[in-house]
Amino acid sequence: MNEILNKRRAGILLHITSLPGAGAQGDLGQDAYDFVNFLHHSGITVWQTLPLGMTHADGSPYQCLSAHAGNPLLISIDWLVKRGWLQLSENCEECQGTARFNKSCLVAKAFNGFLEHAEPEDKDDFEDFCQKKAFWLEDFSLFIALRHEYNLQCWNQWPEFFKEREANAIKDTRRRLKSQIDTIKFEQYVFFRQWMALKKYANERGVLLFGDIPIFVSYDSSDVWANREVFKLDDSGEMSVVAGVPPDYFSETGQRWGNPHYNWAYLKKTGFNWWIDRMHTQLEQFDILRIDHFRGLEAAWEIPAEEPTAQIGQWVKAPGKTLLNAIKAELGSIPLVAEDLGIITPEVEELRDEFNLPGMKILQFAFGSGPDNPYLPDHYEKNCVVYTGTHDNDTTLGWSQSINDYERTHVYDYLGNPSMSLHCALVQAALASVANLAVIPMQDILELGSEHRMNTPGTTVGNWAWRFQWHQLSSERAGRLAYLVRLFNRN
Repeated sequence: MNEILNKRRAGILLHITSLPGAGAQGDLGQDAYDFVNFLHHSGITVWQTLPLGMTHADGSPYQCLSAHAGNPLLISIDWLVKRGWLQLSENCEECQGTARFNKSCLVAKAFNGFLEHAEPEDKDDFEDFCQKKAFWLEDFSLFIALRHEYNLQCWNQWPEFFKEREANAIKDTRRRLKSQIDTIKFEQYVFFRQWMALKKYANERGVLLFGDIPIFVSYDSSDVWANREVFKLDDSGEMSVVAGVPPDYFSETGQRWGNPHYNWAYLKKTGFNWWIDRMHTQLEQFDILRIDHFRGLEAAWEIPAEEPTAQIGQWVKAPGKTLLNAIKAELGSIPLVAEDLGIITPEVEELRDEFNLPGMKILQFAFGSGPDNPYLPDHYEKNCVVYTGTHDNDTTLGWSQSINDYERTHVYDYLGNPSMSLHCALVQAALASVANLAVIPMQDILELGSEHRMNTPGTTVGNWAWRFQWHQLSSERAGRLAYLVRLFNRN
């Protein structure tokens, strides 16, 4: 077990977009630092976020345009103004009044200011960033520039010479779109610089950042466009099978994610370099990492591309042990958490345990069945992470209002505190458990109902937009949280 995870800790799950602030979504500005201060004063030592990647129009952080690039929507514009690279008066209609706040034009203006006014050390830092990140940044910046040129169409709809990355066409386009490409690189530079500053601030205050790696990448991404051999695609670059999961707790028809599957034979032949590069990027940004859909490293659900749901498909084996050994050989013993929810077989458990990875326990799944339910706290080992619920669950208050009388009785009989509201009892049970790490979604700290949930699996609208406001975090709630953290020895 990695030493970071071999200690009693408490964490809060809150994505950056859910922070308060003046814009249409949270960002890496002052509210992020204020949130770190809140965590520090509460004794919370882990801040878990969702993936930080650049999203498509639906805003899902699990379907990103790159496995490496950060989301420019998270950039703090105030940070650019304070450095003198952007005038406070700069604005444009495109940047206001939209559901997905578009900051790209302001960052482009800041790039002009950077070129004119930045200190030499800043310009050297930018050049150094571009060189160190060139292994993904060159393809990504060209991909985004072309994507804008073709009205955000998926790369498989581009002209053949771009779709097939013909050398002369790529070379000419890099020269023709140099200004746009350099601006996109600067956008990434600003994102990484802001994120790393936040990480340093958090670490100095004893707060670890806990990230999330979607096991699959989006088909419409620079990764697939530039590395087609890494994925299961036909000669024309199309998918014959897509990823997802069969029917489960979250959906009666399963979840058809639509991501491409990996060409594991090619990845093994190349020493899993693509995956190792991906892990390098994530470990630079985070202190702890969760591998989402960990069971896909043992076997993944392959759905025929023409199927509209995930009900028809088959489990196909993956070389998870060989991959994890390759990652360990390159990066050492890193703090990984296995998202082992859903249909978990003995083979998946064996893979998780062979690498001594903590799995996940969800208290909302624990009640309403028999005493053998693995999510009941008496079955926990220290080496696990317990949650009241995840970003895919209802809030715990919403869940408590939806369960039947038998489940409600089961909760109180098991936890033994009928005087406490049920959702508060689950928060306390998570913190009291033997699990080394207990993570509580911010909605549950604030005691919010179903209308505040982050995501409803199997749906494509109304997700990823939730934000909290500071007035919701009363001194009483903050004080109660700090008390529970001390009470259960998690600081």
